[in-house]
Amino acid sequence: MSLPPLATVTDLEDHLQTTLPAAQAALAIKRASARVRVYTRQQITFSAGDTIEIPGGDRVLRVPQRPLVVDGSNPLTVVELGDFGSTDYTLTEGTDFERVGDQLTRGYPWWGTTRLMGWPWNRVRGVWAPRIRLTYSHGYHEVPDDIMDVVLALATTNVSNLLGLRSESIDDYSVTYATETVGNAQLNKDQKDELRGYRKGAFSVMQS
Repeated sequence: MSLPPLATVTDLEDHLQTTLPAAQAALAIKRASARVRVYTRQQITFSAGDTIEIPGGDRVLRVPQRPLVVDGSNPLTVVELGDFGSTDYTLTEGTDFERVGDQLTRGYPWWGTTRLMGWPWNRVRGVWAPRIRLTYSHGYHEVPDDIMDVVLALATTNVSNLLGLRSESIDDYSVTYATETVGNAQLNKDQKDELRGYRKGAFSVMQS
C-alpha cells in the first residue's frame, strides 16, 4: 500500500523559502516520510476501516496504529477468534471491554457469573483471547506539526545534494559531501526524541 507523503512540495519550498525542482523535491519528501514511518512504526496519516489480526492474551490491548478514531462514521469492531474451529465472538464496548484512548481493557464480571465480561467459560476472565480481529480507523487527518518539522528537516538534507554525489570537482574547486547529504538523511537524536511519543513497540500484525 502506497502511503501519502507527510508533507508537500509547497511545504518544503515554504520551509526553505526557495523554488525547487518538483520531481526531486517530491522524492526527498517521500524518502523523509518513509524514514519517519519506519522509526515510529506508524502510518500517521488517516486510514478508515482497516481489518487486522493481532495477538491478545493480556487484559489490556493497545491498537497497533494510533490514534484510534471511533465515531459515527468510523465504528470499532472487535472479534475474539475461536481456537481450533470454535466460535468467534464479537464483543460489545461497555459490556465486554472498556475503551480509553488507544487501549481496550477486557472486563471482569462484576455481578454474577452470567455477566458477558470474561466469556467464554473456558477462558481466564478479564483476559483477551489469544487472537483478536480488529476493524478500526486510525491516524491523523492533518499531520502533527512536530512530525512535519522532522520530515521537512530530513527532506532539506535530501535535497541539499540532488544528484546524490559523494564528491565532485570543477576545475580547481572540489567538494566532498557529508554522508547524510547523499539523499539518505538519517534521524538524529533530537529528532528521535521528538518522535518518541508516536513510536510503538513491534509485534506481528496480520492484514485480513
